[in-house]
Amino acid sequence: MTTVVLVVLCLVVGALELYAGRQSRNQANAFTRRVDELNEQVTKQNNVLVTVGEQLTAELSRVKQDVLPALDGRLRHNHEQVEELAGRVHQADEHLRVQAGRLHDLEQQRITLAALRRKLTEIETSVRSVTGAGAAAVEGKVEGALDRLAELERGGEEILELQRTLTRTLEDVEDVVTELLQFTEGELDDTVTAALTGRPRDHPGGTSVTATGRLWTRDGQLDDILTEMYERCVRASRLNVRFRTAEGTDGTAPGSPERRRYFLGGQAAEDLAGAFSALLISAGTEPPKNGLTTNGGDRRGGLARVEPGLPPGVEPARAPEDEEALKALLRTLSECSGAVAQIGPLMAVRTRDELLCAVLTAAQSLELESDEVFWDPSSATERLRRLPSHQLWDLTAWSSAP
Repeated sequence: MTTVVLVVLCLVVGALELYAGRQSRNQANAFTRRVDELNEQVTKQNNVLVTVGEQLTAELSRVKQDVLPALDGRLRHNHEQVEELAGRVHQADEHLRVQAGRLHDLEQQRITLAALRRKLTEIETSVRSVTGAGAAAVEGKVEGALDRLAELERGGEEILELQRTLTRTLEDVEDVVTELLQFTEGELDDTVTAALTGRPRDHPGGTSVTATGRLWTRDGQLDDILTEMYERCVRASRLNVRFRTAEGTDGTAPGSPERRRYFLGGQAAEDLAGAFSALLISAGTEPPKNGLTTNGGDRRGGLARVEPGLPPGVEPARAPEDEEALKALLRTLSECSGAVAQIGPLMAVRTRDELLCAVLTAAQSLELESDEVFWDPSSATERLRRLPSHQLWDLTAWSSAP
């Protein structure tokens, strides 16, 4: 019996050893297959890395051969342009210093001529009192000398006025050159940044010109304050003046009202149109009617915003800066007898009887740029009246309200 038990136990142990060996062989085979799979994946990844490295090497070679030489050429060209503009500014400064010296000399000559005239007047008085004989001849000579001195004084005053005009012109030229230098430097910085980073230039938010503007008034006494209100509204709209030009309505003829053109950057035209429409369309104004008539019969044509949660008739504590700037500009326009103001898609026209404001589309703005009619308030009013009602605001009643 003991022998049988031992034999059975031996058989069981042998079976267990066979089973364990078989399981070990299966695990070893699975481990080998897993190692082979991992080796294959590593080989594939190495191949991919080699391909990417070759592509990067080729791209770097292309940049070194094509992009960097062209960028170096553009940098040298822009540097030459900046140096040329700086040389012109230095020449203008030197000319201004020379003209200031001449102006000082002319002032001294004017003082000397005035003293000489007083001396001759005294001599004339003494000659008349001393003798009557030959007084007519002497008096004629003295009067001739006085007339000559008066002509010299008038000529000196004309020269002084010309010198002042020349000085103002040179200052305007210096301002334009300075703005062009700033514009060129901004463009150069954007170009270099785009080339080094490989990102396209962001024109709406950068230094490029994204909108244009114009300003004109026939009231010379309001020209300065209107310009100040206009530029304040430009700044409040998150725009910056890239550069500006000015000329008279008759070209460069002196005394004619100046037509100012502004080239602006900082905001896209589409964003400006939405912003100006939001300012003009307030809680109490509906654009299609150009001045809302409420149920009570009161006509409301204002620009005031009403904040949510405030009771009717209660104004907010303080209006936003852009709304205040736009209202100040429109109030100043209403004081003019004739004026035109444009900031991108926003167009405001003042005649003797009306104050109209419109927000133009891109196509209408393009037509505006090529049409001289919009410099004339009366013609511009007729043209704006043809626009759809949702683009036009008649602010005549609003401007006359206390």
